Amino acid sequence: MTRALRPDAAAALLVRPRVARLLSALDRAGEETRIVGGAVRNVLLGRPVTEIDLATTALPKDTMRRARAAGLKPVPTGIEHGTVTVVVEGEPFEVTTLREDVETDGRHAVVRFGRSFEADAVRRDFTMNALSLGADGIVRDVTSGMEDLAAGRVRFIGEARQRIREDYLRILRFFRFSAEYANGPLDPAGLDAAIRERDGLERLSRERVRAELLKLLVAERAAEVVSCLQESGLLQRLAGGVAELGRFGRAPAEPVLRLAALLVATEEDADRLRDRLRLSNAEHAKLLGYSRVLRRLKSAAILDRGEARRLAFSWGSAPLVEAVAALAGEPRPKLAADGAAQLAAFAAGEPAPVFPLTGAELIRRGVPAGPELGRQLADARRAWLEAGCPAEP
Repeated sequence: MTRALRPDAAAALLVRPRVARLLSALDRAGEETRIVGGAVRNVLLGRPVTEIDLATTALPKDTMRRARAAGLKPVPTGIEHGTVTVVVEGEPFEVTTLREDVETDGRHAVVRFGRSFEADAVRRDFTMNALSLGADGIVRDVTSGMEDLAAGRVRFIGEARQRIREDYLRILRFFRFSAEYANGPLDPAGLDAAIRERDGLERLSRERVRAELLKLLVAERAAEVVSCLQESGLLQRLAGGVAELGRFGRAPAEPVLRLAALLVATEEDADRLRDRLRLSNAEHAKLLGYSRVLRRLKSAAILDRGEARRLAFSWGSAPLVEAVAALAGEPRPKLAADGAAQLAAFAAGEPAPVFPLTGAELIRRGVPAGPELGRQLADARRAWLEAGCPAEP
């Protein structure tokens, strides 16, 4: 299905006060500056534009000089690669000098600065990312990017395998962009190239793989594209383990929860993903909580109110709600009516049960401190759990 683009809306980017101020400083005196990349792509689709990147014929030092002269704040964030971040009234804009690749090694490129917007465009990954918007309000397209954008095609510029060999992260970007922007099946040439160049994934940092994969998992067509990743064998290379596509499709649209539903069945899975994807401690803890609740749920014949409260007490209410949602439709556990009501309460914000008895309370009741106090407290906790974690012991 062809989508209607909004080239008239692109000009609206130019009248944003901070953008206009930046272009006034840079697009003058023999140099040209354009808005490029995702901002142009998204505005044509009518999607929100939150970050605006620009490309310029000016060399980085000249960009910094012009920015200072206009009262703006230039920051040399990647000046060796031609990128200067210019802060305009608190909003950062990345401004990069036009470039041409001299040499690439599959992850990093040796570039030289240039003055051709066309040469800069054709070195990018996908046709829809090679669009540029001039200060005159005209969208320039030298790769048929607008046609592909309207058709919902994510297509590499030029020969797909060559584009991938320049930067193997483009394999993951191909799948992520397909999940975010494609309408129909994945581009056959791109998919074939991604599979043939799969060995290059080993050259990527785990942090970059993590970032791309987590973005992919919450994209609009994530389930369809993840299934393609699984069928092609690429998901196994990236994360290992056995994918649970059904659970993935039922999981809430949160990156780590989707990752858990897709690839976590045991604590060992959580540990493997922590290592393979360089997950944070908090992300790993979320996967562990999911795996532990999942194990208990799969061993329970019926999830009633008492069992739901016991699980929430042990592992938290959020992991319980998330795991039950992922297991919907599977034989175990069967959800009792009072269990469903309790889960709904947890989902609505009811906190997990808290054991209401303390050692201090038992001492006030006359139990002496020492081993007997510990025994009575343990007995009370056990009875409280068996009773379904009531509000009072």
